[in-house]
Amino acid sequence: MKGMNENPLDLLPEVMLAASAVIGLLLGAWLPRHRQWMTGALAAAACIAGIAAAAVAAAGPDTTAFGDSFAIDPVTGASRIIILAGTLLVLALAAGPLNAHPRETEFYVLLQLAALGALMLAGAQDLLLLAAGYLLASVPAYTLAGFRKDAAGTEAALKYYVVGALLGVVMLAGVAVLLGAGRASMYPMLRTELPMASTGLVMTGTAALVAGVLFKIGGVPAHFWVPDAVQGSSAPVAAFLTTLPKIGALAALYRLAAVPLSDTLIPWPELVAVISAASMTLGNLAAFFQQDVKRLLAYSTISQVGYLLMPIVVVGATGLDQQALLFYLAAYTITNLGAFAVVCALPDAHTIEDYRGVARQRPLLIASLVVCLLGLVGTPPTAVFLGKLQVFSAALDGGYAWLVILAAVNTVASLFYYLRWIAPTFSPRTPGPAAAGPKTAAGVACMAATASIALGVLANPVLEVLATPIMP
Repeated sequence: MKGMNENPLDLLPEVMLAASAVIGLLLGAWLPRHRQWMTGALAAAACIAGIAAAAVAAAGPDTTAFGDSFAIDPVTGASRIIILAGTLLVLALAAGPLNAHPRETEFYVLLQLAALGALMLAGAQDLLLLAAGYLLASVPAYTLAGFRKDAAGTEAALKYYVVGALLGVVMLAGVAVLLGAGRASMYPMLRTELPMASTGLVMTGTAALVAGVLFKIGGVPAHFWVPDAVQGSSAPVAAFLTTLPKIGALAALYRLAAVPLSDTLIPWPELVAVISAASMTLGNLAAFFQQDVKRLLAYSTISQVGYLLMPIVVVGATGLDQQALLFYLAAYTITNLGAFAVVCALPDAHTIEDYRGVARQRPLLIASLVVCLLGLVGTPPTAVFLGKLQVFSAALDGGYAWLVILAAVNTVASLFYYLRWIAPTFSPRTPGPAAAGPKTAAGVACMAATASIALGVLANPVLEVLATPIMP
């Protein structure tokens, strides 16, 4: 991917999202409170147009924008579509609770800026752009976590911010070390320079850089913020935090492994394999006896990170790694947002016990919950089932049979805590009727459950598109 293409149209999805955020902020300053929904509609339009632009760009040849700093290839294309589609679903989840809220516009603007940061992370092919994307994905998300300004939200935002600021500084130190070791910030140049640099320097810089990326992913050992931030945030924000920043950060980690670090002497596969094993195991163990549904989903998302890291362990060792990662990201996004949509649709049901007997009152909603939770386990014919199959195949092909065995054991174990949530919904109900939340949330839940099954059944053409390798 050569040339000095500085055409802003190459970044059309990102430009549209940024423009929508700025225009929305200006609109919100003079629109009456009951018309603030227009900024949300503008954000949704920007996401839809961005998906169309990303699909058109994905059909073209691989290239870069602004020199070699931003890659436009299958990883960026798939990440763009997944992130923008996910943002669209989060906007739908937030529309009901935020209707005529005094700060409705601010929420939509912050959401778009955080999604823009995730998009920049996914395509960044320069250490400085990676650091800028990290900050753009993080700072609006801290504000979103504490958006309700209640005690739980303030605590969530504070814990999220403190961990993020600490690991952000560590990440910037890693960028500085790698910049010094490789005498460049562009990935293609680093690929040439880093193998000749001091191994100690490269390992130190890489470890610090990975610490920052792990924070955005929510992987062990940078996972401490996840349960508290998710539990303390509103349900639409929790859905966003556990899904969309991960997509950009995992794409960034994949690109780091595939290009600048591919020829170095760093024991990269072993490092990521240990993080993967720890994330899936600790996430599952911590989820076992959780009563709060948002906290249960928070630990579930930590365990999912373990599976998502498996293709990154075997980058370059197998031809299946890229399509496995991207397909699993799409499957996970749909399924996880579907589970959170059910939480949004039942705003007064905070614990597993609160769901007792709800299947009789809301059969379609609980059917969606069952599909999404069993989907997260990896039950056929859902999309996550095929995603796990791809991920396990890639790891096995790359020589990591022990990691596949551990992942299979964790998958079976995860069934326990998902069933703990599902089983009471079919029991006779003792408390009063469940308060119904916004209809849009129930609609998103049904749509996500249907999409999860559809993507699982119609996976072959999608996998073929995702198999095109990225160019160094």
